[in-house]
Amino acid sequence: MSVQDTIKQQVTSHPVVLYMKGTPQFPQCGFSATVAEVLKRCGVNDYFSVNVLEDPAIRQGIKEYANWPTIPQLYVDGEFVGGADIVREMYQSGELQQLLGKQAA
Repeated sequence: MSVQDTIKQQVTSHPVVLYMKGTPQFPQCGFSATVAEVLKRCGVNDYFSVNVLEDPAIRQGIKEYANWPTIPQLYVDGEFVGGADIVREMYQSGELQQLLGKQAA
């Protein structure tokens, strides 16, 4: 199975997936910490997270998968949502809460 296949399997088999540096409990960069905190504020505590620092192939592969150069990356229902700035903006506008509403229920 290729790295791209692994990533596709991860994002399509879990409702909410966060590729991040570190873990939700111990984020290892400020941007990852921001997205983990925003998810918590949206009531999403149970999501699939991937620590890209543990797997260089995933770390590179996820950038190619979404054609997005930075980590963290948030996926909801198999769709790429964005990185820290986009997630923060969507949270502030209320858009993210609507997107995640069915996940938090």
